[in-house]
Amino acid sequence: MSLELLSKLETKIQAALETIELLKMELEEEKQKGAQLSEQNQQLQQELNSWNDKVNGLVGLLNSEIN
Repeated sequence: MSLELLSKLETKIQAALETIELLKMELEEEKQKGAQLSEQNQQLQQELNSWNDKVNGLVGLLNSEIN
């Protein structure tokens, strides 16, 4: 191989390594976003359960008043 081909190969390898590093950083950011969304989802689910309990309690009170 000539030095020119080796130089081109080195350039392409370096570009590939930089792309891999960027993709790793993007993946880490997406993992963090996923964790945040999961936590937010859990909080919203707890709020929904709380509201369901309150509504069920009120419906129970209404039923006991009707009967």
